Amino acid sequence: MAAFLVRVLVNGLAIWLATLIVPGLTVVPEDAQGWSKVWVILLVALVFGVVNAIVKPIVKVISIPLYILTLGLFTLVVNALMLMLTAWITEFTHWGIRIDNFGTAVLGALLISVISFALSFLIPDRD
Repeated sequence: MAAFLVRVLVNGLAIWLATLIVPGLTVVPEDAQGWSKVWVILLVALVFGVVNAIVKPIVKVISIPLYILTLGLFTLVVNALMLMLTAWITEFTHWGIRIDNFGTAVLGALLISVISFALSFLIPDRD
């Protein structure tokens, strides 16, 4: 449970940094300030974590031929689709993340993956 919470915090920080860097990737409501924005980002990170835990393994198994054909570069597309799915799920609420187009999703997913990897590397694992 603690590992999942750390993962949500890491993803939240990565999503927040990605929204600062990538144009077209925004947190909604855009006028959220302070703790309300923190809670929105943490909720988005939670949804993103659940999507990655449940949907992503299924998509990875189904798309094994594409992973092989592209020598693993299809990972970028799958990560972008998971980010877009997160945006679609949060679209039904008054909070969430909005993505302008697929290119923005690919760039955002790439940035989130790199930042999450770097932060996970810096945080020591108890196991």
